[in-house]
Amino acid sequence: MIAPLTYQDTQQINLNAQSKISSGLSRMFAAAVVNQQFCHTLLHDPCSAIQNGYLGEIFSLSNAEEDLIISIRASSLSDLAKQVNRSLSNY
Repeated sequence: MIAPLTYQDTQQINLNAQSKISSGLSRMFAAAVVNQQFCHTLLHDPCSAIQNGYLGEIFSLSNAEEDLIISIRASSLSDLAKQVNRSLSNY
């Protein structure tokens, strides 16, 4: 058994960067995490993934967010997330 206060998480969260991620982007990434086929489509045909959504859900992305996702070439979901995060932190 772990005693209370034995483990303390020391990660700091940058709330400013977190607030720049829209709920549409968050939902899109969540869909890619839970469904390998959607993840593959997002990585290889992002325009189609955005247009078709996931299980009937269309993601509410701004034009800038759509353009960003479509313009990124990533080999993995984590790579895509890193590039999106990097781009959003520049705003």
